[in-house]
Amino acid sequence: MAILAAAVVVGLIASHRTEAHEPRGTSVSLTVSGAPAGRAIPSGFLGLSLEYPAVEAYAGTDPNAINPVFEQLIRNLTPGQAPNLRIGGDTTDWTWWPVPGVAKPHGIRYTIGNNFAAVTAALAHAVGARLILGVNLELDSKTDAAAEARALVAGVGADSIEALELGNEPELYGSFSFYKTASGRHVNGRPAGYDFSSYLPDFARIAKSLPDVALAGPATGAPKWIPELGKFLRAEPRVTLATLHRYPLQLCFRPAASPAYPSVAHILAPSASAGLADSVASLAGAAHSRHVALRIDEMNSVSCGGAPGVSDAFVSALWVLDAVFEMARVGVDGVNIHTYPNAPYELFTFTHEDGKWSGTVSPEYYGLLMFAQAAPAGSHLLRTSGALGNVRAWATRATDGTERVVLINDYTAQSRSVDVRIAGAHGAATLERLRAPGVHALTGVTIGGQSFATATDTGLLSGPSGTVSVEPAHGSYVVRLPPASAAMLTLGPASGA
Repeated sequence: MAILAAAVVVGLIASHRTEAHEPRGTSVSLTVSGAPAGRAIPSGFLGLSLEYPAVEAYAGTDPNAINPVFEQLIRNLTPGQAPNLRIGGDTTDWTWWPVPGVAKPHGIRYTIGNNFAAVTAALAHAVGARLILGVNLELDSKTDAAAEARALVAGVGADSIEALELGNEPELYGSFSFYKTASGRHVNGRPAGYDFSSYLPDFARIAKSLPDVALAGPATGAPKWIPELGKFLRAEPRVTLATLHRYPLQLCFRPAASPAYPSVAHILAPSASAGLADSVASLAGAAHSRHVALRIDEMNSVSCGGAPGVSDAFVSALWVLDAVFEMARVGVDGVNIHTYPNAPYELFTFTHEDGKWSGTVSPEYYGLLMFAQAAPAGSHLLRTSGALGNVRAWATRATDGTERVVLINDYTAQSRSVDVRIAGAHGAATLERLRAPGVHALTGVTIGGQSFATATDTGLLSGPSGTVSVEPAHGSYVVRLPPASAAMLTLGPASGA
């Protein structure tokens, strides 16, 4: 933990250099008040969502030698906290734990067993994670669901499990193929017209067969199903964690002119971040009124296929930094960013050769890392004001009094200069930049001048710090933002009033 703390702090310590001149561009002003906005950011707010096969692909297959690079990349996002790892996604309903005397059912693509449980348990213990584990609902079998759930609880350990999540995106069961017969006929998991009223008794019936542990659901991302969350929670008192899925853009079933079609302009539009959060804002209150936490436990940039130059590029880092802040604004209790091998938005990849692990980190991860630095557990968002155009701004105050201001320049071809006025602040601040060669860049991303290079065998940032000192001028801090970049001002408690 001491190594991790040093790694996080090194990106925030000011060097002896002062801020270099950038082209000033258009100047805008931001005022940060001392007033907190909303609830404190919970511990474990920023989590990861993994498909079932991703666990051993990322962590390795030896429970006694878990991939240390993967471990560190998890820790980086939740320093000093218990990370939240959701294991599920599409593969929730394609996975089973073999039942003695029962033939493998149709629709099953992945089989898990004792080694999977041992690896998952070892990973959870290594990083102190709390787990959300998917259980197959589409199979529509109390026997199979109960066997899978009992085996997971026994093999992983109840102490590491926050909840069992029954099913994944059940709104698709009646319209998407579950399996194909020998003759090539597609068979859906449920009859056509399967709707929320059909789902509720399905969930209740299968849930009764599961071990007596907390449940999560409804794991839906459908616009017509999401508003039914309150009804679902009233019907299922065992559900202590409400889970929803959100993606701002979608590749299939969308014409190129649609604002939801993948493009740089669309992912940087307010609808992809503020709009995404607003779509669940009322549901956070609905969950909290029943003393249930709400997690967006599957979220990323583009669903239903890849979008090169968007989902895998630096623009995704700018989007996710803003979008996760937006989710904190509306009061959700956590966000799990989805990743798995060969995903169009995969956060990292790993190789294991000669007993050594190495990882390649994607641009989007850097945006998550800046959020983790800017919003430690217990911090509050602060109220801001100012006409900023396409510059997004977020301010936080940590429990130790440290204040941070994050600025995101969504202008892809124009720089901006922001005059930041912070109530009660005085003295020098430190400035850390998140930048890349361009909005479409796949490599060359840096945060505070540091990076994970082309490959990392530690999971820690490396290279000389590019953090600089900014002195206030006439009561404000001037931050110049190159096109398509972000920056974070940090003022320690001694810098405030």
